[in-house]
Amino acid sequence: MKRQTLKPLTTLILVCFLSGMCWSQDLAKDRVIGQLDVVATFSGPMPTGVTVANNGRIFVNFPKWGDNVEYTVAEVKDGKTVSYPNAEINRYAEGDDPSNKLVSVQSVVVDPTGNRLWILDTSSIAFGPVKPGGPKLIAVDLNTNQVVKKIMFPADVALSTTYLNDVRFDLHRGAEGMAFITDSASTGANAIIVVDLASGKSWRRLNDHPSTKADPVFVPVVEGEILQLRLPGQPPARFAVGADGIAISPDAKTLYYCPLTSRHLYSVSIDALADRNKPEAEVEATVKDLGEKGGAGDGLESDAQGRVYLSDYEHDAIRRWTTRGTIETLVHDPRVLWPDTLSLAADGYLYFTANQIERGAGFHDGHDLRQKPYVLFRVKVDGTRIQ
Repeated sequence: MKRQTLKPLTTLILVCFLSGMCWSQDLAKDRVIGQLDVVATFSGPMPTGVTVANNGRIFVNFPKWGDNVEYTVAEVKDGKTVSYPNAEINRYAEGDDPSNKLVSVQSVVVDPTGNRLWILDTSSIAFGPVKPGGPKLIAVDLNTNQVVKKIMFPADVALSTTYLNDVRFDLHRGAEGMAFITDSASTGANAIIVVDLASGKSWRRLNDHPSTKADPVFVPVVEGEILQLRLPGQPPARFAVGADGIAISPDAKTLYYCPLTSRHLYSVSIDALADRNKPEAEVEATVKDLGEKGGAGDGLESDAQGRVYLSDYEHDAIRRWTTRGTIETLVHDPRVLWPDTLSLAADGYLYFTANQIERGAGFHDGHDLRQKPYVLFRVKVDGTRIQ
């Protein structure tokens, strides 16, 4: 009987198969889309918001969610952060008057003039109850670095459960313009808060409307795992957060928004929101569900071409929606771990923070799995900032 021998190639394949190591360098892997620049890194507390002035100045904020936060608003200079507009206003301690200090800032936005930085203070530490007299919107003149306006929110607008999240501006309405803010409360009513910048008066719209609330059947999946609240000694609980991202159309007629735990993008008429005398039912009648946007996210931004930029924390991505309903992927990169706030700058770049929220201790039985540094990225786009 003739003896059978294995050919060398067959032997190599068999050995590789048994060892599980064959051709490991040639296996397919996830594609990277978009060319990212690292603008700055942060080795201290976790950032959420970012905004860029027309002259290139960059501002970020650090909410007090549990990290040691020395200052809650900062300017990025030469890759490092410096308290802004000054150290004193950032130095809040228990017992201080919260109306005169920055308690915990969730968002910073340079308005369409390019000359004012607006600071949105939640007045909530570690997602606890709002400190009475603390929720506010502050404007800083970027030429003088001085506070030039402070708008306080009354208790019937900033509820005890309210979490003031993000803000956009229409400066062509009324004497000084209007602001629109998402209330992303996780334990109370969600809403869009409307502010008259001249009078300082504010009111809630779409209060507890389904479009401002977390999708009741949505289950987010991040880094291959179902995202749930997992606290020591407690059973896993659903993660549900309402209206978060917000953007405005270039003609200031449409407000776009999305809950944090939802894949849907919504819009509502700004004319309806701004008319305080209009019945709530008539405002609700202008709400449109624009469909799924590719993944869940908290950051929205818009450009002068009428397109909406979308963060996607489920897929490490940044996408862009057009008024035709099409969605394109601008960025997909494994380094983009929880893309948060988006800011389209005058230099033609889209800036955004990546802060690894999904790795926080609240999702992992008290174990903080975040890996510093956190990152501020930017990607070149063909959109123009709304002026």
